[in-house]
Order: sequence, then structure tokens, then C-alpha cells
Amino acid sequence: MALSKHSFFTHHLKTLTLAKPYYLRRPQPPFISLRFLSFATPEEAAAERRKRKRRLRIEPPLSSLRQQNQPRPVTPPQNPNPNPNAPKIPETVSSLTGNRLNLHNKILKLIRENDLDEAALYTRHSVYSNCRPTIFTCNAVMTAQLRQSRYSDLLSLHRFITQAGIGANIVTHNLLLTAYMDCRKTDMAMEHYKQLINNAPFNPSPTTYRILIKGLVDNGKIDKAMELKDEMLTKGFSADTVVYSYLMSGQAKVSNADGVFELYEELKEKLGGDVSDGLVCGSLMKGYFLREMEKEAMECYEEAVGEDSKIKMSAVAFNYVLDALSKNGKFDEALKLFDRMLNEHDPPKRLTLNLGSFNVMVDGYCALGRFNDAINVFNSMGEKRCRPDTLSYNNLIEQLCKNDMLGEAEELYKDMGEKGVSPDEFTFVLLMDTCFKENRPDDAAAYFKTMVESKLRPNLGVYNRLVDGLVKVGKVDEAKSFFDLMMGKLRMNDDSYKFMMNALFEIGQHDEVLKIVDRMLREDPGDFSDELQEFIRESLKKEGRDEELTKLVEDIEREKKEAVAREAEAAEKAKASARAAVSSLINSPKLFGNKEPEEQSTTADDDDKEAVPEQEVSAQEAAVEASSAGEDAAEAENLVATEARSDGAL
Repeated sequence: MALSKHSFFTHHLKTLTLAKPYYLRRPQPPFISLRFLSFATPEEAAAERRKRKRRLRIEPPLSSLRQQNQPRPVTPPQNPNPNPNAPKIPETVSSLTGNRLNLHNKILKLIRENDLDEAALYTRHSVYSNCRPTIFTCNAVMTAQLRQSRYSDLLSLHRFITQAGIGANIVTHNLLLTAYMDCRKTDMAMEHYKQLINNAPFNPSPTTYRILIKGLVDNGKIDKAMELKDEMLTKGFSADTVVYSYLMSGQAKVSNADGVFELYEELKEKLGGDVSDGLVCGSLMKGYFLREMEKEAMECYEEAVGEDSKIKMSAVAFNYVLDALSKNGKFDEALKLFDRMLNEHDPPKRLTLNLGSFNVMVDGYCALGRFNDAINVFNSMGEKRCRPDTLSYNNLIEQLCKNDMLGEAEELYKDMGEKGVSPDEFTFVLLMDTCFKENRPDDAAAYFKTMVESKLRPNLGVYNRLVDGLVKVGKVDEAKSFFDLMMGKLRMNDDSYKFMMNALFEIGQHDEVLKIVDRMLREDPGDFSDELQEFIRESLKKEGRDEELTKLVEDIEREKKEAVAREAEAAEKAKASARAAVSSLINSPKLFGNKEPEEQSTTADDDDKEAVPEQEVSAQEAAVEASSAGEDAAEAENLVATEARSDGAL
């Protein structure tokens, strides 16, 4: 039987290999194998495969030996349908490297230069760039905004980064809670805390509870603060001296001495019978003073600040003691302690006072009527590297304004601008009210105007006080100018409209009232209530001009109906033009590639030479009109599809 070429070559190669002695045989390279050659029958191929498998089991390849001791990477299971509403996992500090670290440092430089607007704007723009900011950069900007009481800017930036998908960490939530508490939005803060507990991929920190409990105490909600303290302990957090100091201070503020001592005993029990932190000493002294136990209060004072004291006293702890002394007839002792704090203060090695220490002493001097000493202490902050903030200025300005010292208060206001401290709404309201009190209405109006130009947002109560003060001194025209300015920025109520209109009626400016009504009906027709309409009609009726109001209302209603009719007519014209354009486009022989005889085509071209540009222009105008109305364009598309289907069917 004749052998094929492949079988002969395979047989000849095996014969040559086996003919040599064992010691003369050369090992073949591992990459040469007979499996690459053709086999005569499928049985030979199968036998070769079985042989190769046996060889691999006895002698595995080197690549498998190299990978034998290496751990196999574990791929985390991926959710095939991720939830888009799931909370974002915050980035770690390791992400703050390279260009993102350079961006972070650049924004920090803007913050140090007090250019918070540029820092926030640069952060927003960076979100859509190749160098996306980290949550740490966003937190730095929001912290600076919170430090200057720019709550609206903070909330706006937080809303922006949330929409941009930047995962917030616990610091971000704490900043937002602080802003809510400072703005007296305790309900919103507690609602955000519940969302943090239920949805965030991390747990709240002790700082979170400190912020919430302090805010609740400052806003007079001590019962809720006590409940939150119990919840904190239930979640496994240890007893925090700072939290207990806030609660004890709140109990002392409402003159509940029993509550102060109950909290102190509970803290001692939680800490094992010894409280070495001086934060609670000031509140404990207030409790003794409330019980008229002056001796025990001073013993507690000596135990806290004496030479042999074993209690740790920080700057905040000293401030609590200063406040307890100055508000309970021991201001001389407070002065001695304050002098000691000034002498021992050696930053950064030892910190015995801060901005709060100066605020306590300013309040103490003002309570005794020593306002010049209060101003001197306030101005000496810079010597101890303390920088007053807006709240500190407002505190002293309020004390001066209440005691007929407007000149000194205005000097402090000017000093705010020189030191780069931004006044807030409360600053301007204090100065405005005092100017009215001092019979300086023009200066009061100037302060209100400056407040509006500074992009601050006075509320309706502040505006009403301004208008009331101007009207009382006969400056109705100026009051009307501020009314026109704030009408588009504030949600006026009926009383505000009635007050301004009544002032205009009294000086005979009925036309100005009708102008206000005209603006209301055009911009905010919902504000023109039936009660207000009846008030205006009765006032105009006294002058025999009540029909002018009816005519004005009817004219505006007619104008609105005519405007609606014009819009409907324009939409109908656009729809008809779109149909005509589509019809001419479908009927065009060039659309479906139909060719006419050469003679007819030439004749048609000669006859329609003038008409073609007009058709093109009309089609373009129709397209422009159709694009201005979304519904018309959609209807035109449906028309094209319908007619195209009908033509295809034909």
C-alpha cells in the first residue's frame, strides 16, 4: 500500500531519531513538537495529544512554576446594576498628590490672601478640568467661608460639589451642620444628621455630636441636646467632656442648678470618679453661684487655677471660669486671672487665651459701664496674635449703640474694613437703627444701601424699619425709591404694600400707586390680593378715581389675552410654513432622483429660474420659524415621515 507524503515524512523522522544511541541524542527544544506536523489519521493525532498531556503532567512548563508561588489577584465582585443614588465614597489623603496637590496649594494661597470669591470660583472651574479638586480642597474653601460667616456661599458651593459627584467626608458634613446651627436652622441640621446616620458610608465623629449639641444649647433646645447626648452614648462613644461642658453651660443659662450637678455627677461616674479636664469648672462654679454657695464656688476656682492644681486648663476652660467670675460679682478676680493668662500665653508652646477671652472681658467691662476700657481691651488683641471676627465686632458695636455711643461704634465699623473683616447684615442693622434713633435718617439710608450693594440680603423686617423711619421724617420719595429697589428682591406682604401706598396717598401721589399696581399685575399678579385691591379702590374712591383701577386691570388683562393670541397666531404661521416647506421638499423631483427628459428639464429650468431662489428663501424662513417652536418642529417631522411612507407605498 502506498504511503502518503506526510506519513512517509513522519515515519522517516521517527526512524532517524530512534536510530542514534541514547548518549548521542540531542534534546529537542521545547517549542518544537510533532503536533505541529500533519498526521496521517485522526488516531495518530489523538495519541500525540495524549502523550503531550502526560508529559505536561510530569514536567509542567517553566511559566507555571514561576507563577505557582504568586498570589492570585482577587477581583472584587461588581454590581451589574449600580445604584446612581448611592452615596459617593470619599477620597483618601493619598489622592492629594501631583497636580491635584498643586491645585490645593494654589487655592490655599488664595484663602490666605482673603480672596474667597476667587478661591470658590477656581474650585468650581477645576471640577470640569483635567485636574479635578479633591474633597479636601473643597473643605478648605468652605471652612474659610464659614470662618467669615458667608453661609450662603458655603451652601452654594456644597450644593455644587454634590451635583458634581465629589464624595463628601465627615468634615464636609460637620461644616454643613455648623452652618445650619449658626443660622439657627436646627431642624435642618437634625434632618441632615439623620441622613448622615442612615445613608453615609461612614459613622459620625465625636465632633459631629459636639457641633449638634452646642447648636441645640445655643438655640435653647436643651431637652433635644440631652436626648442626643444619650444617643451618642448608646452608639458606643465615650463620655466627652466637651459635650458635658456644653450641656452644663446650657443648664446654668436657664438657672437650673440641679441639672448642672446631675450632669457633673454623671460625667464623674462615666470617667471613673475623677474629672481632670477643666472645661466643666466654669459651669460648676455657675451652679454653686445659682445655689448661693459662694464659698464652694471659690473653692472650685482655687482647685482649678491654683498653683497645686492637677486639672488641665486650656484657653476655653479659662474662658468658662472668666465668664463665671465676671457675671457673678467677681470681676476683680476675673481681671487678675486675665492678667495671669496674658503673662502665661506663649504661642505655640502654651495657649492660655484666645478670641473668646477678650470677648468675655469686653462684656465684663461693658456690664460695668467702662466702655473705654472695653475698647482698649478689644484693640489689644493684636498684641497676642488674636484677630477679631465679625461676631466680636458686632458684640462691641451693639453694646456701644445701646449706650448712645454711635461715634465710637462707627469708628469700629471703619476699623473692620481696614482689618479685612466683612460686616454682615446685623452690623448694618445696628448702625441703621441707631442712626434713626439719633435723627440721622440719611446716614441710616446710606447704611442700608451699602448693605444691599455688598450683596447681603436684608429681610423684610429690616426693610420695613427703613421705610418706616424714612416716612416718619417725611422722606417719602426716598422710601419709594427703596421700595422700587427691594420690590423685585423681597417677597412683599399686604402690610408692606399698604404702608407704602398709604404714605403715597397721604401726599397725593395716586399715580405712583397706580404704577405700583401696574408693576404688580405684570410681574407678580399673585401678590394683588382681594384685600389689597379693596384697600386701593377705597382710597382712590375718595378722589373719584376708582374707575382708573378697574380700567387698568381690564387693560392689562386685554393685553395679556392679545399677547397669547399673537403667540398662537405666530405658532400657527410657523406650523403652516413648516408644512409648506416640507411639501415643497417632498414634491421636489431632486429628492427621489427622478430625471425628466432633457428638453423638459431645460424648459423647466428656464421657466423657474426666478422661482427657485424664492422657494429656497421660503424654506429657510420656514425652518427658522419651525425651530423657534418645538411642537411645530416635531409635527413637521411627523409630517415628513408620513408622506415619505405614503410615497414609498405608491
